[in-house]
Amino acid sequence: MKVKELMEGMKNINIEGKVVDIQDPREVKTKYGKTFLAKAKLEDDSGKINLTLWGDDALNVKEGMLIKIENGFVNSWNNEPQLTVGRFGKLSIKPSE
Repeated sequence: MKVKELMEGMKNINIEGKVVDIQDPREVKTKYGKTFLAKAKLEDDSGKINLTLWGDDALNVKEGMLIKIENGFVNSWNNEPQLTVGRFGKLSIKPSE
């Protein structure tokens, strides 16, 4: 799947791309307890999308990394679509090319 194909409400998304911008992680409280959150942008050859990283992903993903997301979903925050791995998705860091 490509970034340009992503729309709010989509689920079970499998996508690869490059993290082109990421904020420093911050600690947040959720209904599941304390965790880390980082906002980023994911880019492929079709465009960019906001990316929300949680927990260890927020701590381990760095700008410039190639990542693969499996079983992600798209929701909206401040009227902009954002891709999220979620509790049932998986993020893996791909080797640099």
